Amino acid sequence: MDKRDKTLLTIRAQINQPVETVWELWNHDNHIVRWNAASPDWHTPSSKNDLRVGGKIWSRMEARDGSMGFDFEGTYTAIEPLQHIAYELGDGRRVETHFERKGDSTFITTQFEAESSNPEEMQIGGWQAILNSFKDYAEAYRGLKPLHFETLINATPEKVERVMLEKPTYEDWTTAFSPGSTFEGSWDEGARIHFVGPDGEGSVAGMAARIARRIPKQYVSIQHLGLVEKGVERLTGPDVEAWAPSFEEYRFVSRDGKTLLVIDVDTNAEYEEMFVGMWPNALARLKVLCE
Repeated sequence: MDKRDKTLLTIRAQINQPVETVWELWNHDNHIVRWNAASPDWHTPSSKNDLRVGGKIWSRMEARDGSMGFDFEGTYTAIEPLQHIAYELGDGRRVETHFERKGDSTFITTQFEAESSNPEEMQIGGWQAILNSFKDYAEAYRGLKPLHFETLINATPEKVERVMLEKPTYEDWTTAFSPGSTFEGSWDEGARIHFVGPDGEGSVAGMAARIARRIPKQYVSIQHLGLVEKGVERLTGPDVEAWAPSFEEYRFVSRDGKTLLVIDVDTNAEYEEMFVGMWPNALARLKVLCE
């Protein structure tokens, strides 16, 4: 069948963010890995987006349990900043996405040529679910910058998670951030947890958080809520509201008997340089502890 005869399928969403924000969140690698999944049991560990005509869009999409995965890849054929992108998939199918400004909102319309292996309703449902995931991510976005770090560790996901989260080894690898770092609370989904250290006055200070999502040996999502001062939570104030709520996510991806540990962290300009310098050192120490 000639690709001009393929059925054209359409999905749509209204995003309550200006088109400039939507464009950035849609096209930046560090954002794509945060929203590009059709359901919570899937994720995108890695993404590379060379946004130019002739450039490649590539994402690795996997089940969180490592049972299956595939590469999604295309080549850009047209780009109009803030308005339109088009690319051709490896099998020749075409995809076009239009961004329409409506005041402070943006309407996204994606049209894609159907493949023949699955029912059209299933294809629409999967693509729409990913677009809905983007909508949720974009509308919750507060201007924080996502940072992305990863390292390949010669150990199983089970061991990497254990070394990362158990208190004695947690206190070791997080020394890269601050000597004396520890946590108080539980890693169970929904639990409150404090990430603290000595404040120099005989008490503790740090960050108050909750475990927003936990899939053992696969995924941990930490929602940072505010500060801990002298052992007491403070969740309000301009200094807190500049970055809270924000997320810190750990993903443990099985790779041929090893583990790709993926870290995604939200931050603001004040802490960006600090995290960029500290996280690689912390991961290097964690790798040593695991191996």
